[in-house]
Amino acid sequence: MTLTKSATEILNGTIESVKGVLPFDISIDKPVLIPAPFTQQSLGVLIGLTGDFRGRIIIDGNEQVFGKLGEAMFGMALEGDMLESFSGELGNMIAGNLSTFVSKNGIEMDITPPTVLVGETKMYGFTKALRLPISLHTVGELTIILMLES
Repeated sequence: MTLTKSATEILNGTIESVKGVLPFDISIDKPVLIPAPFTQQSLGVLIGLTGDFRGRIIIDGNEQVFGKLGEAMFGMALEGDMLESFSGELGNMIAGNLSTFVSKNGIEMDITPPTVLVGETKMYGFTKALRLPISLHTVGELTIILMLES
């Protein structure tokens, strides 16, 4: 499978995963190719992708957005360590659903445990990445970055 075809499958799988995991009306903007470095602003989750497709996925947002997501999904306000833990689990849910989605299309992919990123973090080590802006109505904005390696 070519990089372009597998990247398209991963992108489509990411969109379907976000729609399946997040219980909100969602608007997804057109993906944009971005160069390194990527600067994560406030709170994010980094998950490695291994197998037929190698890369990383970052779910980038801020404390308010992750907090509203946690409150909507679990019925209680989250902050501090609980908010950071929830952020990692949200990343796990999205990346796990992505892995399941692409396996139906013949791509074997595993995910690494999530790394929660707090504060401004600059990411290097990739040639190019896709930035996928997501608007969650009544909640705010999330950005998903797909760093492509293979």
